[in-house]
Amino acid sequence: MMTKNADKKREQMIMFCMDDMVPQNHMLRLIDKAIDWDFIYDLVEEKYCLDNGRPSMDPVMLIKIPFIQYLYGIKSMRQTIREIEVNAAYRWFLGLDMMDPVPHFSTFGKNYTRRFKDTDLFEQIFAKILEDCMKFNLVDTEKIFVDSTHVKACANSKKMRKRVAHEQALWYEEELQKEIAKDREAHGKKPLKEKDRNDPPSGGGGRADSQEEIAEGAKTQKCSTTDPESGWFRKGEHKHVFAYAVETACDKHGWILGYSVHPGNEHDSRTFKPLYDKIKDYCPAMLVADAGYRTPAIARELLMNGIEPLFPYKRPMTKDGFFRKYEYVYDENYDCYLCPENQILSYRTTNRDGYKEYQSCQEVCTKCPSIHKCTESKNHVKVIMRHVWEEYMEMAEDIRHTLGNKEIYELRKETIERIFGTAKEQHGFRYTQYIGKARMEMKAGLTFACMNLKKLARILENRASKTPEFFGFLRFLVEESLYVDKVPAKAGLSDCRQSPGKSRAFLHL
Repeated sequence: MMTKNADKKREQMIMFCMDDMVPQNHMLRLIDKAIDWDFIYDLVEEKYCLDNGRPSMDPVMLIKIPFIQYLYGIKSMRQTIREIEVNAAYRWFLGLDMMDPVPHFSTFGKNYTRRFKDTDLFEQIFAKILEDCMKFNLVDTEKIFVDSTHVKACANSKKMRKRVAHEQALWYEEELQKEIAKDREAHGKKPLKEKDRNDPPSGGGGRADSQEEIAEGAKTQKCSTTDPESGWFRKGEHKHVFAYAVETACDKHGWILGYSVHPGNEHDSRTFKPLYDKIKDYCPAMLVADAGYRTPAIARELLMNGIEPLFPYKRPMTKDGFFRKYEYVYDENYDCYLCPENQILSYRTTNRDGYKEYQSCQEVCTKCPSIHKCTESKNHVKVIMRHVWEEYMEMAEDIRHTLGNKEIYELRKETIERIFGTAKEQHGFRYTQYIGKARMEMKAGLTFACMNLKKLARILENRASKTPEFFGFLRFLVEESLYVDKVPAKAGLSDCRQSPGKSRAFLHL
Protein backbone atom coordinates (compact mmCIF):
# COMPACT_ATOMS: atom_id res chain seq x y z
CA MET A 1 0.00 0.00 0.00
CA MET A 2 1.44 3.36 -1.00
CA THR A 3 1.90 5.99 1.71
CA LYS A 4 1.50 9.70 1.03
CA ASN A 5 2.15 12.92 2.94
CA ALA A 6 5.38 11.63 4.52
CA ASP A 7 6.38 15.20 5.42
CA LYS A 8 3.30 16.00 7.53
CA LYS A 9 5.37 15.83 10.76
CA ARG A 10 7.76 18.61 9.81
CA GLU A 11 5.94 21.23 11.87
CA GLN A 12 5.07 18.93 14.75
CA MET A 13 6.12 20.12 18.23
CA ILE A 14 7.76 17.48 20.43
CA MET A 15 9.37 17.59 23.87
CA PHE A 16 12.57 15.59 24.02
CA CYS A 17 15.87 15.30 25.91
CA MET A 18 19.12 16.06 24.09
CA ASP A 19 20.78 13.07 25.71
CA ASP A 20 18.18 10.76 24.14
CA MET A 21 19.02 12.05 20.67
CA VAL A 22 22.56 10.61 20.74
CA PRO A 23 22.96 6.79 20.51
CA GLN A 24 24.81 5.16 23.37
CA ASN A 25 27.50 3.81 21.02
CA HIS A 26 28.07 7.08 19.15
CA MET A 27 31.74 7.96 18.82
CA LEU A 28 31.34 11.41 20.36
CA ARG A 29 29.61 9.90 23.38
CA LEU A 30 32.44 7.39 23.81
CA ILE A 31 35.04 10.15 23.47
CA ASP A 32 33.29 12.37 25.99
CA LYS A 33 33.22 9.45 28.42
CA ALA A 34 36.89 8.60 27.90
CA ILE A 35 38.38 11.98 28.87
CA ASP A 36 37.71 14.80 31.30
CA TRP A 37 37.78 17.99 29.25
CA ASP A 38 38.24 20.26 32.28
CA PHE A 39 42.00 20.11 31.81
CA ILE A 40 41.61 22.69 29.02
CA TYR A 41 40.59 25.34 31.56
CA ASP A 42 43.97 25.03 33.27
CA LEU A 43 45.83 25.29 29.96
CA VAL A 44 44.09 28.46 28.76
CA GLU A 45 43.52 30.24 32.08
CA GLU A 46 46.36 32.69 31.56
CA LYS A 47 45.06 33.58 28.09
CA TYR A 48 41.92 35.23 29.54
CA CYS A 49 41.45 38.27 31.78
CA LEU A 50 39.95 37.43 35.18
CA ASP A 51 38.21 40.71 36.01
CA ASN A 52 37.73 42.67 32.80
CA GLY A 53 35.85 42.36 29.51
CA ARG A 54 32.69 40.57 28.52
CA PRO A 55 32.22 36.82 29.15
CA SER A 56 33.97 34.73 26.52
CA MET A 57 32.92 31.54 24.81
CA ASP A 58 33.54 28.40 26.83
CA PRO A 59 37.18 27.41 26.03
CA VAL A 60 36.22 23.72 26.08
CA MET A 61 33.60 24.35 23.39
CA LEU A 62 36.13 26.38 21.44
CA ILE A 63 38.60 23.47 21.37
CA LYS A 64 35.92 20.85 20.70
CA ILE A 65 34.86 22.56 17.47
CA PRO A 66 38.13 21.81 15.60
CA PHE A 67 38.12 18.38 17.26
CA ILE A 68 34.87 17.65 15.41
CA GLN A 69 36.40 18.95 12.19
CA TYR A 70 39.50 16.74 12.35
CA LEU A 71 37.72 13.74 13.83
CA TYR A 72 35.35 13.51 10.88
CA GLY A 73 37.66 14.94 8.23
CA ILE A 74 35.51 17.99 7.43
CA LYS A 75 37.39 20.12 4.93
CA SER A 76 36.90 23.59 6.45
CA MET A 77 35.74 25.40 9.58
CA ARG A 78 32.88 27.00 7.66
CA GLN A 79 31.58 23.56 6.66
CA THR A 80 32.09 22.32 10.23
CA ILE A 81 29.80 25.03 11.61
CA ARG A 82 27.16 24.11 9.03
CA GLU A 83 27.31 20.49 10.13
CA ILE A 84 27.02 21.46 13.81
CA GLU A 85 23.87 23.48 13.08
CA VAL A 86 21.97 20.39 11.86
CA ASN A 87 23.66 17.54 13.74
CA ALA A 88 22.20 16.71 17.16
CA ALA A 89 25.24 14.64 18.18
CA TYR A 90 27.60 17.56 17.47
CA ARG A 91 25.38 19.91 19.49
CA TRP A 92 25.29 17.44 22.37
CA PHE A 93 29.08 17.14 22.31
CA LEU A 94 29.46 20.93 22.47
CA GLY A 95 26.87 21.31 25.23
CA LEU A 96 24.30 23.08 23.02
CA ASP A 97 20.59 22.38 22.81
CA MET A 98 18.59 22.48 19.59
CA MET A 99 17.75 26.18 19.99
CA ASP A 100 21.18 27.52 21.00
CA PRO A 101 22.97 29.57 18.33
CA VAL A 102 26.11 28.02 16.89
CA PRO A 103 29.31 30.14 16.98
CA HIS A 104 30.36 31.93 13.82
CA PHE A 105 32.91 30.08 11.69
CA SER A 106 35.49 32.85 12.22
CA THR A 107 35.30 32.57 16.03
CA PHE A 108 37.98 29.92 16.33
CA GLY A 109 40.28 31.71 13.88
CA LYS A 110 40.04 34.98 15.78
CA ASN A 111 40.70 33.28 19.11
CA TYR A 112 43.65 31.44 17.60
CA THR A 113 45.18 34.70 16.31
CA ARG A 114 44.61 36.65 19.52
CA ARG A 115 45.19 33.98 22.18
CA PHE A 116 46.71 30.72 20.97
CA LYS A 117 49.13 31.79 18.26
CA ASP A 118 52.83 31.24 19.04
CA THR A 119 51.94 29.00 22.01
CA ASP A 120 52.26 25.26 22.57
CA LEU A 121 48.61 24.86 23.59
CA PHE A 122 47.77 22.22 21.00
CA GLU A 123 50.92 20.26 21.72
CA GLN A 124 49.93 20.28 25.41
CA ILE A 125 46.48 18.95 24.48
CA PHE A 126 48.11 16.17 22.46
CA ALA A 127 50.45 15.36 25.37
CA LYS A 128 47.58 15.28 27.89
CA ILE A 129 45.56 12.81 25.79
CA LEU A 130 48.67 10.65 25.29
CA GLU A 131 49.25 10.72 29.04
CA ASP A 132 45.71 9.43 29.61
CA CYS A 133 46.41 6.59 27.18
CA MET A 134 49.52 5.68 29.15
CA LYS A 135 47.58 5.58 32.40
CA PHE A 136 45.68 2.57 31.09
CA ASN A 137 48.96 0.78 30.19
CA LEU A 138 48.09 0.80 26.50
CA VAL A 139 51.32 2.33 25.18
CA ASP A 140 54.50 0.29 24.72
CA THR A 141 57.55 2.48 24.12
CA GLU A 142 60.11 -0.33 23.93
CA LYS A 143 60.14 -0.10 20.12
CA ILE A 144 59.35 3.20 18.41
CA PHE A 145 58.64 3.57 14.69
CA VAL A 146 59.56 6.84 12.95
CA ASP A 147 58.65 8.13 9.51
CA SER A 148 57.42 11.26 7.77
CA THR A 149 54.60 12.07 5.38
CA HIS A 150 53.91 15.08 3.20
CA VAL A 151 50.81 17.25 3.48
CA LYS A 152 49.95 19.46 0.52
CA ALA A 153 50.17 23.13 1.47
CA CYS A 154 47.54 25.76 0.70
CA ALA A 155 49.67 27.24 -2.07
CA ASN A 156 49.29 27.40 -5.82
CA SER A 157 52.17 25.51 -7.43
CA LYS A 158 52.26 28.11 -10.22
CA LYS A 159 52.64 31.12 -7.92
CA MET A 160 56.30 31.01 -6.99
CA ARG A 161 59.56 32.89 -7.26
CA LYS A 162 63.25 32.12 -7.10
CA ARG A 163 65.31 32.83 -4.01
CA VAL A 164 68.85 32.11 -2.88
CA ALA A 165 69.21 28.62 -1.40
CA HIS A 166 71.20 29.19 1.77
CA GLU A 167 73.14 26.32 3.25
CA GLN A 168 71.23 24.83 6.17
CA ALA A 169 73.11 24.21 9.41
CA LEU A 170 73.23 20.58 10.53
CA TRP A 171 72.08 19.66 14.02
CA TYR A 172 75.25 17.62 14.55
CA GLU A 173 77.67 20.00 12.87
CA GLU A 174 79.51 21.09 16.01
CA GLU A 175 80.29 17.53 17.05
CA LEU A 176 81.20 16.61 13.49
CA GLN A 177 83.72 19.44 13.21
CA LYS A 178 85.36 18.33 16.46
CA GLU A 179 85.61 14.79 15.12
CA ILE A 180 87.09 16.02 11.83
CA ALA A 181 89.70 18.11 13.62
CA LYS A 182 90.60 15.16 15.85
CA ASP A 183 90.92 12.81 12.88
CA ARG A 184 93.08 15.22 10.86
CA GLU A 185 95.35 15.77 13.85
CA ALA A 186 95.75 12.01 14.28
CA HIS A 187 96.86 11.76 10.63
CA GLY A 188 99.20 14.73 10.86
CA LYS A 189 97.02 17.05 8.79
CA LYS A 190 96.54 20.75 9.38
CA PRO A 191 93.17 21.92 10.77
CA LEU A 192 90.65 23.13 8.22
CA LYS A 193 90.01 26.83 7.95
CA GLU A 194 86.70 28.03 9.27
CA LYS A 195 84.15 28.31 6.51
CA ASP A 196 82.27 31.57 6.10
CA ARG A 197 78.56 30.94 6.60
CA ASN A 198 75.58 33.21 6.18
CA ASP A 199 72.79 33.08 8.72
CA PRO A 200 70.57 30.65 6.84
CA PRO A 201 66.85 30.30 7.32
CA SER A 202 65.26 26.89 7.44
CA GLY A 203 65.28 25.06 4.12
CA GLY A 204 61.76 26.14 3.12
CA GLY A 205 60.95 28.75 5.75
CA GLY A 206 61.29 32.47 5.77
CA ARG A 207 59.37 35.33 4.29
CA ALA A 208 58.99 35.84 0.60
CA ASP A 209 61.06 38.96 0.11
CA SER A 210 60.63 39.90 -3.52
CA GLN A 211 63.44 42.47 -3.25
CA GLU A 212 66.13 39.87 -2.56
CA GLU A 213 68.88 40.12 -5.13
CA ILE A 214 70.17 36.90 -6.66
CA ALA A 215 73.81 36.95 -7.66
CA GLU A 216 74.85 35.40 -10.92
CA GLY A 217 75.65 31.73 -10.52
CA ALA A 218 74.08 31.50 -7.06
CA LYS A 219 72.14 28.37 -6.20
CA THR A 220 68.40 29.05 -6.05
CA GLN A 221 65.27 27.25 -4.93
CA LYS A 222 61.54 27.66 -5.51
CA CYS A 223 59.55 29.64 -2.95
CA SER A 224 55.79 29.99 -2.78
CA THR A 225 54.46 33.54 -2.76
CA THR A 226 51.33 32.32 -0.95
CA ASP A 227 52.93 30.24 1.81
CA PRO A 228 56.68 30.96 1.98
CA GLU A 229 57.16 28.57 4.92
CA SER A 230 56.22 25.54 2.81
CA GLY A 231 58.74 23.71 0.63
CA TRP A 232 58.77 22.50 -2.97
CA PHE A 233 58.23 18.75 -2.80
CA ARG A 234 59.01 16.33 -5.58
CA LYS A 235 57.97 12.70 -5.64
CA GLY A 236 58.25 10.84 -8.88
CA GLU A 237 57.59 12.48 -12.22
CA HIS A 238 54.08 13.82 -11.68
CA LYS A 239 53.88 15.03 -8.07
CA HIS A 240 55.47 18.48 -7.80
CA VAL A 241 53.72 20.64 -5.19
CA PHE A 242 54.38 22.89 -2.21
CA ALA A 243 54.01 20.82 0.95
CA TYR A 244 54.87 20.32 4.60
CA ALA A 245 56.68 17.29 5.97
CA VAL A 246 55.21 15.88 9.19
CA GLU A 247 57.59 13.55 11.03
CA THR A 248 55.76 11.18 13.36
CA ALA A 249 56.66 8.52 15.91
CA CYS A 250 54.44 5.71 17.18
CA ASP A 251 54.68 2.45 19.14
CA LYS A 252 53.94 -1.06 17.91
CA HIS A 253 50.25 -0.70 18.78
CA GLY A 254 49.82 2.43 16.67
CA TRP A 255 49.71 5.02 19.46
CA ILE A 256 51.16 8.31 18.21
CA LEU A 257 53.96 9.45 20.54
CA GLY A 258 55.19 12.66 18.93
CA TYR A 259 55.36 14.77 15.79
CA SER A 260 57.20 17.70 14.23
CA VAL A 261 56.44 19.85 11.17
CA HIS A 262 58.98 21.05 8.59
CA PRO A 263 59.03 22.41 5.03
CA GLY A 264 58.47 19.75 2.42
CA ASN A 265 61.88 20.16 0.78
CA GLU A 266 63.94 19.26 3.86
CA HIS A 267 65.42 15.78 4.10
CA ASP A 268 64.29 13.48 6.93
CA SER A 269 67.82 13.08 8.27
CA ARG A 270 68.16 16.86 8.72
CA THR A 271 64.84 17.26 10.56
CA PHE A 272 65.22 14.20 12.79
CA LYS A 273 66.52 16.01 15.88
CA PRO A 274 63.34 17.94 16.92
CA LEU A 275 61.27 14.75 16.89
CA TYR A 276 63.99 12.72 18.61
CA ASP A 277 64.20 15.24 21.45
CA LYS A 278 60.50 14.62 22.14
CA ILE A 279 60.60 10.81 22.15
CA LYS A 280 63.97 10.06 23.75
CA ASP A 281 62.48 10.60 27.22
CA TYR A 282 60.44 7.44 26.68
CA CYS A 283 63.76 5.51 26.81
CA PRO A 284 63.05 3.12 23.92
CA ALA A 285 65.21 0.06 23.39
CA MET A 286 64.96 0.26 19.58
CA LEU A 287 64.07 2.88 17.00
CA VAL A 288 62.82 1.63 13.62
CA ALA A 289 63.16 4.00 10.64
CA ASP A 290 63.31 3.83 6.86
CA ALA A 291 66.28 4.46 4.59
CA GLY A 292 65.88 8.24 4.81
CA TYR A 293 67.24 8.12 8.36
CA ARG A 294 70.10 5.77 7.58
CA THR A 295 72.97 8.19 8.20
CA PRO A 296 76.10 7.97 10.38
CA ALA A 297 75.00 10.93 12.51
CA ILE A 298 71.64 9.38 13.44
CA ALA A 299 73.18 5.96 14.05
CA ARG A 300 75.79 7.53 16.34
CA GLU A 301 73.20 9.59 18.25
CA LEU A 302 71.03 6.55 18.91
CA LEU A 303 73.81 4.15 19.84
CA MET A 304 75.44 6.64 22.21
CA ASN A 305 72.08 6.93 24.02
CA GLY A 306 71.69 3.17 24.32
CA ILE A 307 69.05 2.85 21.56
CA GLU A 308 69.39 0.24 18.82
CA PRO A 309 68.76 1.72 15.34
CA LEU A 310 67.00 -0.60 12.92
CA PHE A 311 67.47 0.58 9.34
CA PRO A 312 66.63 -1.27 6.11
CA TYR A 313 69.04 -2.55 3.50
CA LYS A 314 70.08 0.13 1.02
CA ARG A 315 71.20 -0.97 -2.39
CA PRO A 316 74.64 0.37 -3.46
CA MET A 317 74.50 3.24 -5.95
CA THR A 318 77.39 1.84 -8.02
CA LYS A 319 76.91 1.54 -11.77
CA ASP A 320 76.24 -1.88 -13.22
CA GLY A 321 79.41 -3.76 -14.09
CA PHE A 322 81.56 -2.01 -11.49
CA PHE A 323 82.88 -3.27 -8.17
CA ARG A 324 80.61 -2.61 -5.19
CA LYS A 325 81.97 -0.70 -2.22
CA TYR A 326 81.75 -3.76 0.04
CA GLU A 327 84.19 -5.53 -2.28
CA TYR A 328 86.87 -3.11 -1.09
CA VAL A 329 87.93 -4.40 2.34
CA TYR A 330 88.84 -1.94 5.08
CA ASP A 331 91.87 -2.80 7.20
CA GLU A 332 91.37 -1.14 10.56
CA ASN A 333 94.86 -1.94 11.80
CA TYR A 334 96.65 -0.18 8.93
CA ASP A 335 93.84 2.28 8.17
CA CYS A 336 93.65 1.47 4.47
CA TYR A 337 91.47 -0.30 1.90
CA LEU A 338 92.29 -3.38 -0.17
CA CYS A 339 90.77 -3.57 -3.65
CA PRO A 340 89.64 -6.87 -5.28
CA GLU A 341 93.08 -7.08 -6.89
CA ASN A 342 94.73 -6.89 -3.42
CA GLN A 343 96.15 -3.42 -4.02
CA ILE A 344 96.27 -0.80 -1.25
CA LEU A 345 94.23 2.41 -1.19
CA SER A 346 95.99 4.70 1.28
CA TYR A 347 94.57 7.52 3.39
CA ARG A 348 94.85 10.93 1.76
CA THR A 349 92.75 13.48 3.72
CA THR A 350 89.54 14.15 5.67
CA ASN A 351 87.21 16.66 4.02
CA ARG A 352 84.77 19.15 5.50
CA ASP A 353 81.82 16.79 5.21
CA GLY A 354 83.45 14.30 7.57
CA TYR A 355 84.57 11.76 4.97
CA LYS A 356 88.05 10.23 4.94
CA GLU A 357 89.39 9.79 1.41
CA TYR A 358 91.42 6.71 0.46
CA GLN A 359 93.24 6.83 -2.88
CA SER A 360 94.90 4.18 -5.01
CA CYS A 361 98.29 4.40 -6.73
CA GLN A 362 98.06 5.70 -10.29
CA GLU A 363 100.98 3.63 -11.61
CA VAL A 364 99.51 0.40 -10.26
CA CYS A 365 95.96 1.12 -11.44
CA THR A 366 97.08 1.97 -14.98
CA LYS A 367 98.36 -1.60 -15.45
CA CYS A 368 95.45 -3.25 -13.56
CA PRO A 369 93.40 -5.70 -15.68
CA SER A 370 90.21 -4.78 -13.71
CA ILE A 371 90.49 -1.02 -14.18
CA HIS A 372 87.33 -1.00 -16.33
CA LYS A 373 85.41 -2.42 -13.34
CA CYS A 374 86.96 -0.06 -10.82
CA THR A 375 86.91 3.54 -12.03
CA GLU A 376 86.29 5.76 -15.05
CA SER A 377 88.54 8.60 -13.88
CA LYS A 378 90.93 10.07 -16.42
CA ASN A 379 93.97 9.68 -14.16
CA HIS A 380 93.06 6.03 -13.40
CA VAL A 381 92.86 6.67 -9.64
CA LYS A 382 90.19 5.09 -7.45
CA VAL A 383 88.96 7.08 -4.42
CA ILE A 384 86.86 5.54 -1.63
CA MET A 385 85.09 7.64 0.98
CA ARG A 386 84.67 6.53 4.58
CA HIS A 387 82.82 8.60 7.16
CA VAL A 388 84.51 9.38 10.45
CA TRP A 389 81.48 7.77 12.18
CA GLU A 390 81.36 4.78 9.85
CA GLU A 391 81.81 2.34 12.74
CA TYR A 392 78.35 3.30 14.01
CA MET A 393 76.87 2.41 10.63
CA GLU A 394 78.60 -0.96 10.82
CA MET A 395 77.07 -1.54 14.25
CA ALA A 396 73.66 -0.64 12.84
CA GLU A 397 74.22 -3.12 10.02
CA ASP A 398 74.96 -5.85 12.57
CA ILE A 399 71.69 -5.00 14.33
CA ARG A 400 69.84 -5.34 11.03
CA HIS A 401 71.16 -8.89 10.61
CA THR A 402 70.10 -9.89 14.14
CA LEU A 403 67.58 -12.73 14.17
CA GLY A 404 64.01 -11.45 14.41
CA ASN A 405 64.70 -7.83 13.48
CA LYS A 406 63.47 -8.33 9.92
CA GLU A 407 60.01 -9.15 11.26
CA ILE A 408 60.16 -6.08 13.52
CA TYR A 409 60.96 -3.81 10.58
CA GLU A 410 58.03 -5.24 8.62
CA LEU A 411 55.70 -3.95 11.33
CA ARG A 412 56.15 -0.45 9.88
CA LYS A 413 53.36 -1.03 7.39
CA GLU A 414 51.03 -2.02 10.24
CA THR A 415 51.97 0.91 12.48
CA ILE A 416 53.35 4.18 11.15
CA GLU A 417 52.26 3.65 7.53
CA ARG A 418 48.74 2.74 8.67
CA ILE A 419 48.60 5.91 10.78
CA PHE A 420 49.40 8.06 7.75
CA GLY A 421 46.84 6.24 5.61
CA THR A 422 44.11 6.61 8.24
CA ALA A 423 44.92 10.29 8.82
CA LYS A 424 44.72 11.10 5.12
CA GLU A 425 41.67 9.02 4.26
CA GLN A 426 39.50 9.66 7.32
CA HIS A 427 40.77 12.83 9.00
CA GLY A 428 41.50 15.25 6.16
CA PHE A 429 45.28 15.08 6.49
CA ARG A 430 46.01 14.84 2.79
CA TYR A 431 46.13 18.63 2.43
CA THR A 432 45.74 21.73 4.59
CA GLN A 433 43.74 24.90 4.07
CA TYR A 434 45.86 26.81 6.58
CA ILE A 435 48.80 29.03 5.67
CA GLY A 436 51.97 28.95 7.73
CA LYS A 437 53.95 26.41 9.71
CA ALA A 438 52.34 27.38 13.05
CA ARG A 439 48.84 26.57 11.83
CA MET A 440 50.10 23.36 10.26
CA GLU A 441 51.50 22.34 13.65
CA MET A 442 48.07 23.03 15.18
CA LYS A 443 46.41 20.83 12.55
CA ALA A 444 48.89 18.01 13.08
CA GLY A 445 48.59 18.16 16.87
CA LEU A 446 44.79 18.11 16.91
CA THR A 447 44.57 15.45 14.21
CA PHE A 448 46.89 13.06 16.03
CA ALA A 449 45.17 13.86 19.34
CA CYS A 450 41.84 12.91 17.73
CA MET A 451 43.27 9.63 16.46
CA ASN A 452 44.67 8.68 19.87
CA LEU A 453 41.46 9.72 21.61
CA LYS A 454 39.26 7.79 19.20
CA LYS A 455 41.35 4.67 19.73
CA LEU A 456 41.27 5.11 23.51
CA ALA A 457 37.49 5.56 23.52
CA ARG A 458 36.92 2.36 21.56
CA ILE A 459 39.22 0.32 23.78
CA LEU A 460 37.56 1.57 26.97
CA GLU A 461 34.13 0.81 25.51
CA ASN A 462 35.21 -2.74 24.63
CA ARG A 463 36.53 -3.21 28.15
CA ALA A 464 33.29 -1.95 29.64
CA SER A 465 31.20 -4.24 27.45
CA LYS A 466 33.29 -7.29 28.37
CA THR A 467 33.16 -6.59 32.12
CA PRO A 468 29.60 -8.00 32.63
CA GLU A 469 30.55 -11.10 30.63
CA PHE A 470 33.65 -11.57 32.76
CA PHE A 471 31.72 -11.31 36.03
CA GLY A 472 29.03 -13.61 34.66
CA PHE A 473 31.66 -16.20 33.81
CA LEU A 474 33.26 -15.70 37.22
CA ARG A 475 29.90 -16.27 38.91
CA PHE A 476 29.46 -19.48 36.92
CA LEU A 477 32.84 -20.75 38.13
CA VAL A 478 32.00 -19.91 41.73
CA GLU A 479 28.59 -21.56 41.53
CA GLU A 480 30.10 -24.72 40.09
CA SER A 481 33.02 -24.98 42.49
CA LEU A 482 31.92 -23.40 45.79
CA TYR A 483 28.66 -24.78 47.08
CA VAL A 484 27.35 -26.45 50.21
CA ASP A 485 25.21 -29.54 49.86
CA LYS A 486 22.30 -29.95 52.24
CA VAL A 487 23.20 -33.52 53.11
CA PRO A 488 24.43 -35.27 56.28
CA ALA A 489 27.93 -34.23 57.25
CA LYS A 490 29.23 -37.82 56.89
CA ALA A 491 28.15 -38.01 53.29
CA GLY A 492 31.08 -37.93 50.85
CA LEU A 493 31.48 -35.42 48.04
CA SER A 494 31.11 -38.14 45.44
CA ASP A 495 27.85 -39.27 47.00
CA CYS A 496 26.52 -35.71 46.92
CA ARG A 497 27.31 -35.32 43.24
CA GLN A 498 25.52 -38.58 42.49
CA SER A 499 22.30 -37.31 44.13
CA PRO A 500 20.74 -34.93 41.60
CA GLY A 501 17.62 -34.51 43.71
CA LYS A 502 19.43 -32.90 46.61
CA SER A 503 19.16 -29.10 46.90
CA ARG A 504 22.22 -26.84 47.03
CA ALA A 505 22.89 -23.51 48.70
CA PHE A 506 24.99 -21.48 46.28
CA LEU A 507 27.38 -18.66 47.06
CA HIS A 508 26.34 -15.66 44.91
CA LEU A 509 28.48 -12.69 43.97
